[in-house]
Amino acid sequence: MTSDSGISIKGLTKTFGDTSVLKDISLDIKPGERVVVIGPSGTGKSTLLRCLNFLDRPDAGLIRVGDLSVDAGTASRAEILALRRRTSFVFQNYGLFANKTARENITQALITVKGQSKSDANARADAILRETGLSAKADAYPAALSGGQQQRVGIGRAMALDADLMLFDEPTSALDPEWVGEVLDLMRRVAENRQTMLIVTHEMQFAREIADRIIFMADGHIVEQGPPEQLLEHPQDPRTQAFLRRVG
Repeated sequence: MTSDSGISIKGLTKTFGDTSVLKDISLDIKPGERVVVIGPSGTGKSTLLRCLNFLDRPDAGLIRVGDLSVDAGTASRAEILALRRRTSFVFQNYGLFANKTARENITQALITVKGQSKSDANARADAILRETGLSAKADAYPAALSGGQQQRVGIGRAMALDADLMLFDEPTSALDPEWVGEVLDLMRRVAENRQTMLIVTHEMQFAREIADRIIFMADGHIVEQGPPEQLLEHPQDPRTQAFLRRVG
Protein backbone atom coordinates (compact mmCIF):
# COMPACT_ATOMS: atom_id res chain seq x y z
CA MET A 1 0.00 0.00 0.00
CA THR A 2 1.04 3.60 -0.47
CA SER A 3 1.98 5.75 2.51
CA ASP A 4 -1.00 8.03 1.85
CA SER A 5 -3.77 5.59 1.04
CA GLY A 6 -6.67 8.00 1.40
CA ILE A 7 -9.24 7.98 -1.39
CA SER A 8 -10.80 11.03 -3.03
CA ILE A 9 -13.56 11.01 -5.66
CA LYS A 10 -14.61 14.27 -7.29
CA GLY A 11 -17.46 14.84 -9.75
CA LEU A 12 -17.86 11.22 -10.85
CA THR A 13 -20.53 10.86 -13.53
CA LYS A 14 -21.70 7.92 -15.63
CA THR A 15 -24.43 7.62 -18.24
CA PHE A 16 -25.69 4.49 -19.97
CA GLY A 17 -27.53 5.53 -23.12
CA ASP A 18 -30.10 8.11 -22.04
CA THR A 19 -29.94 7.08 -18.39
CA SER A 20 -27.78 9.09 -16.00
CA VAL A 21 -26.65 6.56 -13.39
CA LEU A 22 -24.06 8.54 -11.41
CA LYS A 23 -24.63 12.27 -11.03
CA ASP A 24 -21.61 14.25 -9.87
CA ILE A 25 -20.58 11.93 -7.03
CA SER A 26 -17.92 13.27 -4.65
CA LEU A 27 -16.61 11.27 -1.72
CA ASP A 28 -13.53 11.11 0.50
CA ILE A 29 -12.50 7.94 2.34
CA LYS A 30 -9.85 7.98 5.05
CA PRO A 31 -7.12 5.32 5.26
CA GLY A 32 -8.50 2.33 7.14
CA GLU A 33 -12.09 3.55 6.97
CA ARG A 34 -14.90 1.06 6.31
CA VAL A 35 -17.63 2.75 4.27
CA VAL A 36 -20.88 0.92 3.45
CA VAL A 37 -23.22 2.03 0.65
CA ILE A 38 -26.92 1.22 0.88
CA GLY A 39 -29.93 2.21 -1.18
CA PRO A 40 -32.61 0.95 -3.57
CA SER A 41 -31.77 -1.29 -6.52
CA GLY A 42 -30.84 0.56 -9.69
CA THR A 43 -29.62 3.66 -7.92
CA GLY A 44 -25.96 3.47 -9.02
CA LYS A 45 -24.31 1.72 -6.07
CA SER A 46 -22.64 -1.05 -8.08
CA THR A 47 -21.82 1.35 -10.92
CA LEU A 48 -20.00 3.58 -8.44
CA LEU A 49 -17.73 0.68 -7.46
CA ARG A 50 -17.21 -0.45 -11.05
CA CYS A 51 -16.26 3.08 -12.12
CA LEU A 52 -13.64 3.35 -9.38
CA ASN A 53 -11.44 0.79 -11.10
CA PHE A 54 -12.73 1.32 -14.65
CA LEU A 55 -14.69 -1.91 -15.03
CA ASP A 56 -17.16 0.69 -16.27
CA ARG A 57 -15.42 3.79 -17.59
CA PRO A 58 -16.75 6.97 -15.97
CA ASP A 59 -17.77 9.81 -18.29
CA ALA A 60 -16.13 12.40 -16.06
CA GLY A 61 -14.57 12.80 -12.66
CA LEU A 62 -11.29 12.63 -10.78
CA ILE A 63 -10.25 9.58 -8.76
CA ARG A 64 -7.31 9.81 -6.36
CA VAL A 65 -5.94 6.76 -4.56
CA GLY A 66 -2.95 7.62 -2.42
CA ASP A 67 -0.55 9.62 -4.60
CA LEU A 68 -2.16 8.48 -7.86
CA SER A 69 -4.72 10.73 -9.55
CA VAL A 70 -6.68 9.65 -12.62
CA ASP A 71 -8.91 11.93 -14.68
CA ALA A 72 -11.73 9.85 -16.15
CA GLY A 73 -11.93 12.06 -19.23
CA THR A 74 -8.31 11.57 -20.25
CA ALA A 75 -7.21 8.34 -18.51
CA SER A 76 -4.70 6.30 -20.47
CA ARG A 77 -4.42 2.51 -20.36
CA ALA A 78 -1.30 2.87 -18.21
CA GLU A 79 -3.14 5.09 -15.72
CA ILE A 80 -6.08 2.67 -15.56
CA LEU A 81 -3.72 -0.24 -14.91
CA ALA A 82 -1.98 1.77 -12.19
CA LEU A 83 -5.37 2.49 -10.60
CA ARG A 84 -6.28 -1.20 -10.72
CA ARG A 85 -3.03 -2.00 -8.89
CA ARG A 86 -4.29 0.22 -6.05
CA THR A 87 -7.78 -1.29 -5.89
CA SER A 88 -9.22 -4.78 -5.65
CA PHE A 89 -12.75 -5.95 -6.44
CA VAL A 90 -14.97 -8.62 -4.91
CA PHE A 91 -17.79 -9.47 -7.29
CA GLN A 92 -21.39 -10.31 -6.50
CA ASN A 93 -21.20 -13.48 -8.61
CA TYR A 94 -17.68 -14.47 -7.43
CA GLY A 95 -16.00 -13.69 -10.78
CA LEU A 96 -13.72 -16.73 -10.65
CA PHE A 97 -12.09 -18.33 -13.68
CA ALA A 98 -13.90 -21.68 -14.10
CA ASN A 99 -10.82 -23.31 -15.68
CA LYS A 100 -8.45 -22.33 -12.87
CA THR A 101 -8.03 -23.82 -9.41
CA ALA A 102 -8.60 -21.81 -6.24
CA ARG A 103 -4.84 -21.19 -6.02
CA GLU A 104 -4.61 -20.17 -9.69
CA ASN A 105 -7.53 -17.78 -9.32
CA ILE A 106 -5.52 -15.96 -6.66
CA THR A 107 -2.16 -16.08 -8.46
CA GLN A 108 -3.54 -14.82 -11.80
CA ALA A 109 -3.79 -11.18 -10.73
CA LEU A 110 -0.57 -11.33 -8.73
CA ILE A 111 1.29 -12.37 -11.88
CA THR A 112 -0.53 -10.23 -14.48
CA VAL A 113 -1.31 -7.09 -12.43
CA LYS A 114 1.45 -7.05 -9.80
CA GLY A 115 4.14 -8.66 -11.97
CA GLN A 116 5.12 -11.28 -9.39
CA SER A 117 6.97 -14.47 -10.28
CA LYS A 118 4.95 -17.67 -10.29
CA SER A 119 6.75 -18.99 -7.21
CA ASP A 120 6.16 -15.77 -5.23
CA ALA A 121 2.53 -15.68 -6.35
CA ASN A 122 2.02 -19.32 -5.30
CA ALA A 123 3.53 -18.65 -1.88
CA ARG A 124 1.25 -15.64 -1.39
CA ALA A 125 -1.79 -17.59 -2.60
CA ASP A 126 -1.09 -20.46 -0.22
CA ALA A 127 -0.79 -18.02 2.69
CA ILE A 128 -4.11 -16.43 1.71
CA LEU A 129 -5.80 -19.84 1.40
CA ARG A 130 -4.64 -20.68 4.93
CA GLU A 131 -6.00 -17.35 6.17
CA THR A 132 -9.38 -17.93 4.53
CA GLY A 133 -9.61 -21.53 5.76
CA LEU A 134 -9.36 -23.00 2.26
CA SER A 135 -5.95 -24.69 2.21
CA ALA A 136 -7.59 -28.05 1.55
CA LYS A 137 -9.29 -26.58 -1.53
CA ALA A 138 -6.18 -25.09 -3.16
CA ASP A 139 -6.32 -27.44 -6.15
CA ALA A 140 -10.12 -27.49 -6.46
CA TYR A 141 -11.89 -25.85 -9.38
CA PRO A 142 -14.81 -23.45 -8.74
CA ALA A 143 -17.40 -26.06 -9.80
CA ALA A 144 -16.28 -28.24 -6.89
CA LEU A 145 -16.65 -25.42 -4.35
CA SER A 146 -19.75 -24.22 -2.52
CA GLY A 147 -20.93 -20.68 -3.16
CA GLY A 148 -19.48 -19.58 0.17
CA GLN A 149 -16.12 -21.15 -0.65
CA GLN A 150 -16.09 -19.52 -4.09
CA GLN A 151 -16.75 -16.12 -2.58
CA ARG A 152 -14.05 -16.67 0.03
CA VAL A 153 -11.63 -17.39 -2.84
CA GLY A 154 -12.83 -14.15 -4.46
CA ILE A 155 -12.17 -12.23 -1.25
CA GLY A 156 -8.81 -13.99 -0.89
CA ARG A 157 -7.88 -12.91 -4.41
CA ALA A 158 -8.66 -9.32 -3.47
CA MET A 159 -6.75 -9.61 -0.18
CA ALA A 160 -3.66 -10.94 -1.98
CA LEU A 161 -3.30 -7.73 -3.97
CA ASP A 162 -2.65 -5.64 -0.80
CA ALA A 163 -4.69 -2.86 -2.40
CA ASP A 164 -5.21 0.59 -0.95
CA LEU A 165 -8.95 0.13 -1.45
CA MET A 166 -11.02 -3.08 -1.46
CA LEU A 167 -14.35 -2.82 -3.28
CA PHE A 168 -17.15 -5.25 -2.37
CA ASP A 169 -20.18 -5.38 -4.69
CA GLU A 170 -22.99 -7.06 -2.70
CA PRO A 171 -20.71 -9.99 -1.87
CA THR A 172 -23.42 -12.09 -0.20
CA SER A 173 -26.40 -11.47 -2.49
CA ALA A 174 -25.77 -14.51 -4.71
CA LEU A 175 -25.24 -16.86 -1.78
CA ASP A 176 -27.59 -19.39 -0.24
CA PRO A 177 -28.42 -18.26 3.31
CA GLU A 178 -26.29 -21.05 4.82
CA TRP A 179 -23.13 -19.57 3.29
CA VAL A 180 -23.69 -15.90 4.13
CA GLY A 181 -22.25 -16.08 7.64
CA GLU A 182 -18.86 -17.49 6.63
CA VAL A 183 -18.37 -14.76 4.03
CA LEU A 184 -19.38 -11.99 6.43
CA ASP A 185 -17.03 -13.44 9.07
CA LEU A 186 -14.13 -13.30 6.61
CA MET A 187 -14.99 -9.70 5.73
CA ARG A 188 -14.97 -8.84 9.43
CA ARG A 189 -11.46 -10.29 9.74
CA VAL A 190 -10.32 -8.22 6.75
CA ALA A 191 -11.85 -5.13 8.35
CA GLU A 192 -10.04 -5.78 11.64
CA ASN A 193 -6.75 -5.25 9.80
CA ARG A 194 -7.87 -1.66 9.09
CA GLN A 195 -8.17 -2.36 5.39
CA THR A 196 -9.83 0.55 3.59
CA MET A 197 -13.14 -0.86 2.33
CA LEU A 198 -16.05 0.39 0.24
CA ILE A 199 -18.90 -2.09 0.52
CA VAL A 200 -22.25 -2.23 -1.25
CA THR A 201 -24.54 -4.49 0.76
CA HIS A 202 -28.16 -5.14 1.65
CA GLU A 203 -27.18 -6.81 4.94
CA MET A 204 -28.26 -4.06 7.34
CA GLN A 205 -27.09 -5.71 10.55
CA PHE A 206 -23.67 -6.35 9.01
CA ALA A 207 -23.54 -2.73 7.85
CA ARG A 208 -24.30 -1.58 11.39
CA GLU A 209 -21.52 -3.78 12.80
CA ILE A 210 -18.73 -3.17 10.32
CA ALA A 211 -19.15 0.38 9.02
CA ASP A 212 -17.41 3.49 10.26
CA ARG A 213 -19.78 5.35 7.97
CA ILE A 214 -22.89 4.47 5.98
CA ILE A 215 -23.84 6.24 2.76
CA PHE A 216 -27.40 6.20 1.43
CA MET A 217 -27.65 6.56 -2.35
CA ALA A 218 -30.77 7.19 -4.43
CA ASP A 219 -31.28 8.29 -8.04
CA GLY A 220 -27.53 8.48 -8.73
CA HIS A 221 -26.82 10.83 -5.82
CA ILE A 222 -25.39 10.51 -2.32
CA VAL A 223 -28.45 11.56 -0.33
CA GLU A 224 -26.98 11.46 3.17
CA GLN A 225 -24.24 9.80 5.16
CA GLY A 226 -23.09 9.38 8.73
CA PRO A 227 -22.10 6.92 11.44
CA PRO A 228 -24.29 3.79 11.51
CA GLU A 229 -26.21 4.72 14.62
CA GLN A 230 -26.98 8.17 13.23
CA LEU A 231 -28.01 7.15 9.72
CA LEU A 232 -29.88 3.97 10.62
CA GLU A 233 -31.61 5.28 13.75
CA HIS A 234 -32.11 8.95 12.90
CA PRO A 235 -32.13 9.40 9.10
CA GLN A 236 -32.82 12.96 8.00
CA ASP A 237 -33.95 12.58 4.40
CA PRO A 238 -37.45 11.23 3.63
CA ARG A 239 -35.98 8.89 0.98
CA THR A 240 -33.64 7.33 3.55
CA GLN A 241 -36.48 7.02 6.03
CA ALA A 242 -38.71 5.31 3.47
CA PHE A 243 -35.96 2.89 2.40
CA LEU A 244 -35.12 1.87 5.97
CA ARG A 245 -38.79 1.28 6.73
CA ARG A 246 -38.98 -1.09 3.75
CA VAL A 247 -35.87 -3.08 4.63
CA GLY A 248 -36.51 -3.01 8.36
